[in-house]
Amino acid sequence: MACLAGSLLKQQSARGLLHNQITFGGTRGSKRMSKQQSNANCGSSSAAEVRRTLSCFMPDLVPFWARPLSDYAQAVYRAESVRSESLHRQDAAARFRRFIERIALRSGADQADAEDASRQLAVSPVIQTGPHCHLLIEPDAFYTHLFSMLGLTSNAHRWHICYSASTAKFVEKAKKGPGWLRLEGDAVNVFGLSRRRMDPYSICGFDGPYRFALSSAQGGEPVNTAAARLKAILPDMEFSSAAEAIKAANLALWRRSFSPSVGLLQFDDIDVADLVAEHFEDPASWLSTRLAGGQFAQKLLRTLDRLNGGPWAGWIRQTTEFFWGLADGRIFPVRLKDGVLSGGSSPGFHVPFEPQSIAAALRQRKLVPNLLLTFLVISILPGIRVLGGCRQTVYYPLMRYLVATALECSDDSGLLDTLRADVRPGVWGHRVLRPDDGYPFREFEECGEMSELAAHYGNCSLEEASGNLFSFASDPIWAELAAHIRARRIHPASPEWQWA
Repeated sequence: MACLAGSLLKQQSARGLLHNQITFGGTRGSKRMSKQQSNANCGSSSAAEVRRTLSCFMPDLVPFWARPLSDYAQAVYRAESVRSESLHRQDAAARFRRFIERIALRSGADQADAEDASRQLAVSPVIQTGPHCHLLIEPDAFYTHLFSMLGLTSNAHRWHICYSASTAKFVEKAKKGPGWLRLEGDAVNVFGLSRRRMDPYSICGFDGPYRFALSSAQGGEPVNTAAARLKAILPDMEFSSAAEAIKAANLALWRRSFSPSVGLLQFDDIDVADLVAEHFEDPASWLSTRLAGGQFAQKLLRTLDRLNGGPWAGWIRQTTEFFWGLADGRIFPVRLKDGVLSGGSSPGFHVPFEPQSIAAALRQRKLVPNLLLTFLVISILPGIRVLGGCRQTVYYPLMRYLVATALECSDDSGLLDTLRADVRPGVWGHRVLRPDDGYPFREFEECGEMSELAAHYGNCSLEEASGNLFSFASDPIWAELAAHIRARRIHPASPEWQWA
């Protein structure tokens, strides 16, 4: 991706005219997409087709394609807290704010700063949820953090609050995933693990110790000079899980080169396990009285079965039900049957589906919340806008549909009305900035202050900044979605999309 000096000047001028006029749902039309990107074909779809699909289901995007990326970043991070009459919303929001305070204290903030992070969330309820638990300089993560910096600083926010899924395996694709990194063209083994140690294990598992190695696939010393320089920056100590190591490394990298005016607050699935346990330990909470105290769970699962029997199939996978089991560093699916969660290779794994048993299993790290339950406690219930990527832009609205459909069969009309009033609860905010030829570690070393680098990219249009949209275009499910749209099996007025 390149931004020529002339176009930068024009965009900067336009940016000045548009300052303080940024709202979702603007009326300005987008410029005609570039011929190069319109004709780009990346796997299953073209970038142009992905943009059309995104624009179809998220019409608020349309005026932003031709505007500076900084305008879009400012808009997605401008979410106003709406007063809610739902006691369940108020309770969940208060729990989540206290949770963020604890995350801030764990990250080194003092009590006053931790309370400031909680207040920011109350005033502007937005968090980044796109990148998985990767090192900050992994390309998908790095450029998303730069995008978030644009939105945070333009709204004068002090805290970058982000959830990073850690129920991922070390290897997601060939030599790609939390266990791998590319530096100077070489595949770098982040923890120096053998293939036998990587393939079946999850990075959230407590089967350490883990240390940063940045070696070749065969192990040994850092694979090249860039890996050696990076290793010198990362913490030189042992960690009980890879996820804890990655979060500590990201904090070190952030403090080294990102603006001290914005602090990094990270949490992952193990942290969310404690938040969910807190909900279940209160017999009056919504999770205790509804999810584990009635027909809500079964109604939701039946709705999910129907969803996966139609054109939305595959967006919310039925891999596990509400939780993952966790043992010996591996996660495994569990099933809810006759009021009991069971699964795994051990016939003795059984957790009664009742609040105190679930809370105890979460505290003991025998259970980990799945993605649906995670988004329920960090977004759907507390009313937090989440910024996501390729699949989250679709599966998150569908998660809200599942919850709302199950609520319609309960007597909880107050919470249902609250969900109905939410404004843009899920927004495209990951892989929005993704240079086609980006090299994060080189930029990290050479650019010094990351806010200056973010500002540079912020001058590019959203269409330029998002590049070839390879992560979308190479995913067959996006091609399937486009085909369903053409056949009118799916459209923005579909009932499943009404909770977007």
